[in-house]
Amino acid sequence: MFRQTTAAVFLIGLLSTGSVIAQSAGIQEWTVPWPNTRPRDPDVAPDGSIWLAGQAGHYVARFDPKTESFRRFELPDGAGPHNLIVDRDGSIWYAGNRQAHIGHLNADDGSIDQIAMPNPAARDPHTLVFDSRGNIWFTVQHGNFIGRLNKASKAVDLVPVPTKRSRPYGIVVDAEDRPWAVLLGTNKLATVDPETLQLQEISLPRTAARPRRIGITADGMIWYADYAKGYLGCYDPGSGQFKEWPAPAGELSQPYAMGVDGRNRIWFVETGPDPNTLVGFDPETGAFFSNTAIPSGAGAVRHMVYDQARNALWFGTDTNNLARADLP
Repeated sequence: MFRQTTAAVFLIGLLSTGSVIAQSAGIQEWTVPWPNTRPRDPDVAPDGSIWLAGQAGHYVARFDPKTESFRRFELPDGAGPHNLIVDRDGSIWYAGNRQAHIGHLNADDGSIDQIAMPNPAARDPHTLVFDSRGNIWFTVQHGNFIGRLNKASKAVDLVPVPTKRSRPYGIVVDAEDRPWAVLLGTNKLATVDPETLQLQEISLPRTAARPRRIGITADGMIWYADYAKGYLGCYDPGSGQFKEWPAPAGELSQPYAMGVDGRNRIWFVETGPDPNTLVGFDPETGAFFSNTAIPSGAGAVRHMVYDQARNALWFGTDTNNLARADLP
């Protein structure tokens, strides 16, 4: 079930803050009408509407960009939704982080199907992502699992991470339906074979690294943000090599939310600076090309989603806003 690898390392650190090319993104923010509810982790629905999780308010909400209006859907009391994803049929799947379940919301009538975790140790489902087989892969941060939910059967597989307190956090799925996750409590990545459920840990080149979010480009490269020391990193699963670049704000960066746009450029938010800054990086040139302050300050941006139709990123802020960044 488990295999650990220390990958070959190719580490670079040539870019300083002064090398950033200032191409700004256009950021617009809308105040979420329910104060102090930590709106977060939005996703784009097939009809172009935006859904978000109200973590501290125990709701999910739909935002209509045309009318700039919000509609709230109540979740079970105390659910603490950490993340949501929108299915092809427009229904909503959310991580019931404080009630050990994954919920399926029918957006037409507001009904909810709760799928409980089969192991009480999996107490805090964290981040969900679809694969192409009708499954949802997810992390369980403090429970220390990577999980898979079969949407059709509602069966849940839980793969334990052997490193104690590894804190599985951000997760993506590659073109072969293999999940990749970052382990925030360690300096490691993790991946799971979808056929055998064998888990592999891969150590990052610096022991002090603490990767928080993760992205993947069309060439299969795995990108991560080192929250602890302020690096953007890239892992090549084929060669086992790493490349890393210091973020514009250096060790004070605290890069958190990440996204990959339609041109395979990497975006992340530096949550250390006040205001937070949205940073763009081009893998083709190996350079940061965009740096934009978030108007509200943001407090923290925890997750982002790319909207291909609008060439934009959507994210929530700890200042109780939903935001759209129109990309250069």
